[in-house]
Amino acid sequence: MGKPAHFVIVGGGTAGWIAAFIIQDEARRRGFDFKISVVESSKVPTVGVGEATTAAFRVLLKHFGIDEFEFFRKTDASFKLGIRHEDWRRKGFTYYGPIDDPHQVIQAPPGAPSDYLNVYAVAAGRAVQEMHMFQPLLEQKKAPYARKADGSLIPLGPFHYAFHFDQALVGKFFASKSKGVDKVDALVAGVERDGETGHITALVLDDNSRLEGDFFIDATGFRKQIIVKALEAPWKSYAHELPVNRALPFWIELKDGEELANYTRAWAQSSGWMWQIPTRQRYGCGYVYSDEFLTPEQAKDEIERVLGHEIEVRSDIRFQIGRLEKAWIGNCVAVGLSSSFLEPLESTSIHGTIVQMMLFAQRYMDEPGKITDNARDDYNARIGRQVDDFRTFVNTHYMTERDDTPFWREVRANRIHPETKERLARWQKRMPRQEDFPNYLGGLPHIETQLHYPVLNGLGLLDQNLARKEMEADPKLRRFAQQTFDSLVKEYRAAASQALGHREFLDIVQGIA
Repeated sequence: MGKPAHFVIVGGGTAGWIAAFIIQDEARRRGFDFKISVVESSKVPTVGVGEATTAAFRVLLKHFGIDEFEFFRKTDASFKLGIRHEDWRRKGFTYYGPIDDPHQVIQAPPGAPSDYLNVYAVAAGRAVQEMHMFQPLLEQKKAPYARKADGSLIPLGPFHYAFHFDQALVGKFFASKSKGVDKVDALVAGVERDGETGHITALVLDDNSRLEGDFFIDATGFRKQIIVKALEAPWKSYAHELPVNRALPFWIELKDGEELANYTRAWAQSSGWMWQIPTRQRYGCGYVYSDEFLTPEQAKDEIERVLGHEIEVRSDIRFQIGRLEKAWIGNCVAVGLSSSFLEPLESTSIHGTIVQMMLFAQRYMDEPGKITDNARDDYNARIGRQVDDFRTFVNTHYMTERDDTPFWREVRANRIHPETKERLARWQKRMPRQEDFPNYLGGLPHIETQLHYPVLNGLGLLDQNLARKEMEADPKLRRFAQQTFDSLVKEYRAAASQALGHREFLDIVQGIA
């Protein structure tokens, strides 16, 4: 027998440890003889910031059999049931984007088009969010759990929720759960490559030692230390259509007894938007803005004016918005922020890492010598399309009525991507359908209609007359949709009345209630 193939993950953190978990699990399932190392230096401080996920993160925890309540306890996590969008459509207007999908629990009549419940809601002039279980929970800041008479906790429904957490604690949590993964405490000083193939053969570490490997994963974040600095991977910019390029992060401490939001707050400002992400202890916040229109000093002044108190700015983050043209070059795959970065409006970063690594492990991972150019090309095409879809979805949020500042006037006039315009034009002729998003990620979760409808509806981008025509074409389906919609609203409002408060749930899980 030959020696096991060595997979080396450069960079720990959330992306690196998720990659290690997924690769290790799939290798074990398929009987591959692999060795996995994570190179992570204790000299690099981890900056804990409020981070939000999608429901894909909960799927990951279940996949690995990780106790969710332990995860809550050790990462100061809280629930994320959706996003509260404030002042996007126009100042003073708020809408929610709940992440559950009611279509999952309703058996559609034979021949019914996908998303017929959404179409009914638009036709009836009702917010599509009403029929979501998470909507009344979002409005009341409640957890998707009730407490039985014996004190045990019971989930209110079958839907996957997401999480907010302190990013630094999550990396440590996954590292503590790793089994059979070698941890190498070092910085990477250089890269050795094969003269003929260009493949990486070894990393040179900061103590001048060498770490040989067969396959490498770049999880070095914005530094892109391997994929760009060593392999010179080209970058595809989204800076034109996603114009925010700088972030001013800060914390807001919780007041005693304050109920904790169960949503990410995305609050539009003069030249971008502010995030507020609740962890159990405090809110991780930041102003994501365009420095074409605002200086850092002006951004700080604006936020202090809006909040009514001073803030302590924790850093000045500048970022490139876009993705690698090829996330996989030779024997190196980039994940997380090394691979792509979009503004954090829809929590695409960790979601992308999970889906990309699941897709890689399940469909493309093999003994390094057996991987073909065709496999690399196919992976790159699918992941490129995934991130392009993220871009178009986030860009759609900028189709607003706002024209009250130079930033919003510029965005409306010049920064809407052609694909965004094409999709919106198509949806003026036919309501959005699941079929508009073909499955090219092996059935893994993606940005599809269940996330689009609340945003399109909230921004006033759907045509009520068109929805009415589609419903009128099938009166029987319309009656079924009306009865179903009304019954869901009634059922979920009743469930919300039984739900625990968000803070109360977290205190129970922490053992302090």
